[in-house]
Amino acid sequence: MKKGFFIICALLPLVQLQAQKEKAILPLSDPNNTGKWVLNTEVSDEFDTPTLNEDRWYVVGKFENGKPVYKHPDLPNKNVWIGRAPSQFSGKNYRLENGKLILETRWEPDFPFSDKLDKPWGKDNTRSKFENLTTACLIGRKFFQYGYMEIKSKAADAEITSAFWAMGQGLELDIFEHFGDHRQPNKLKLDKELWWSIHDWTVKGNNSVYTEHHILDFRVADAFHIYGVEWDENGIKYFIDGKLFTEASKEKIDEWAKAKGFEKGYVVTKPISIWLDQETFPWHGVPGSKEDLELNSPEGNKDDGIVDFEIEYVRVWQKNNI
Repeated sequence: MKKGFFIICALLPLVQLQAQKEKAILPLSDPNNTGKWVLNTEVSDEFDTPTLNEDRWYVVGKFENGKPVYKHPDLPNKNVWIGRAPSQFSGKNYRLENGKLILETRWEPDFPFSDKLDKPWGKDNTRSKFENLTTACLIGRKFFQYGYMEIKSKAADAEITSAFWAMGQGLELDIFEHFGDHRQPNKLKLDKELWWSIHDWTVKGNNSVYTEHHILDFRVADAFHIYGVEWDENGIKYFIDGKLFTEASKEKIDEWAKAKGFEKGYVVTKPISIWLDQETFPWHGVPGSKEDLELNSPEGNKDDGIVDFEIEYVRVWQKNNI
């Protein structure tokens, strides 16, 4: 009797530890798992391994013979995007550190930049040169359709975007493109702005078929926050730190799109893969020097020419683990 009692006592901490682990991988928005979510382990990543799982992620711009190469491992004939000028994606601009994925923007004038001008943007059809700044881009190699996506991250504190988004056949879902800092006096809330949107790439020209803009009560680069999106055939629910922040039904999105002259808006009905990247948005301002890039970097880290977009995890749950 006593022996059995001691065995149970000895096993109890292990059972509790396992229960804690299982609880830790449930959506923050649904800790009791009323939605019966199952973690999709092919897509999710805790970034707690010594090296990046490149069966899961395509690192854009990996170097070969001293130059970045833009060739998708699964789609060799695809025209791979190299970034938004003046910044360009570099396969060297990431690291795994203390259980986190860190994407880097670097002041790197000696990088072998493309000599082509970027695509036109803005009312004046400005075409920017690739120069000075390198950024990072990781593209998920696994696709999934519908579910709950969650990321715990902190944006880079600079005039750089830190983004979590997804692409599918003819569609794009932007979950956030945080602009960590600003210099323009008429854009004082950029560092607190959250906007998410849907793009229909089968439409020429302006293809933004739905968007929402919100001002948060925190700077996106000050601390880690958890952003979650529940996505199904009926629409999208957006969560921040486990609380419902905003939602849009399929009908609401279609209505918004039709008011703008589009045929429909809810085009996110096909499998998608996740993108994690950093970009420059020239219309919001671009760092003009290493010192400018690192204006808000901590003391002791202002001379390395690097600012970080920190990601603790990316997780995707589905009703069925497809």
